[in-house]
This record gives sequence, structure tokens and C-alpha cells, in this order.
Amino acid sequence: MSENTITLYEAIGGDRTVRALTSRFYELMDTLPEAANCRAVHPPSLEGSQEKFYEYLTGYLGGPQLYIEKRGHPRLRSRHFVAAIGPAERDEWLLCFRRAMDETIENEKLRAIIWEPVERLAFHMQNRE
Repeated sequence: MSENTITLYEAIGGDRTVRALTSRFYELMDTLPEAANCRAVHPPSLEGSQEKFYEYLTGYLGGPQLYIEKRGHPRLRSRHFVAAIGPAERDEWLLCFRRAMDETIENEKLRAIIWEPVERLAFHMQNRE
């Protein structure tokens, strides 16, 4: 990379934006009636989930590898296999992520760049029909 190249993490506003995105994501999941199935596969307190998602997303977007430093390789699918993730849970997760992203990342092109692989990942995480 050249010295003029920046990461998605930097382009969206770094830590401040990732914190806002993950916070809004979990607020939506916790309050939207249309996200009830997704919420139900999470523990009663979302604090731990939110922190892990913040750490993961920070590294995923090109920022510091917080998740890996603390917890090792993400192994997302295997770590989530204990949760029944079917089409409803997947789609509700995506709904919350899309809304949170629309509310916290100003640049539409950056949102589009982030959305495509996140959507693929959500489909990959589905483990039930």
C-alpha cells in the first residue's frame, strides 16, 4: 500500500464511527420488534456481544486487530454454531446492520463497499433452514 492509501476503518471515521455503528446495531436489535428472532439467540445482556462485535469489526475494517489480540482467530461460524441462525435471524441481523450503518456512516459508497461482504458473511453464518 502507498502512504496515501487508507483503510475502510479510517475512511468511515475510525474508532468513533465503529463504536457508534456497533452501539446502534445492538440498540436496534434490542428494540425493534422485527428483530425479535435475532435478539432471542443472544444472551440477556448484550454488553459482551457488543464489545466482541466492536473488536471484530474494528479489525475487519482495517483498524487494530483487537479481537484477534484478545481472543485469537475469530472462527465466526464455529463460535456461532451454538445459536440457531435460520433465514429469519439472518435477515433480522442484516436489517439491524443496514439501519445502523445507514445512520452512522455518512458516505453511501463506503456503505456499499462494506455491505456486500457483510451480507455474504451473514448468509455464511446461517446454520439452520
